Amino acid sequence: MREFLSKMVGKKINIFCGGPNFKGKVVKVDEGVVHMVNDDDQMFYVAVDRIIVVSEEHEAEQKAGFITGFRK
Repeated sequence: MREFLSKMVGKKINIFCGGPNFKGKVVKVDEGVVHMVNDDDQMFYVAVDRIIVVSEEHEAEQKAGFITGFRK
């Protein structure tokens, strides 16, 4: 898992450890700890041995078009 997370440095990921999800950009992986920063520029740290699921966060593409549901 540590080697896998090392390849994700610089990418936004979601981590699930059995409780809440953690979302953020991977800064580095060091000594069994993933160093991440969230959208509010706050650093947080997750123990690698506690991670159950990792997924890469993908930004949704915005397509040009009409928005329905608005009435005057």
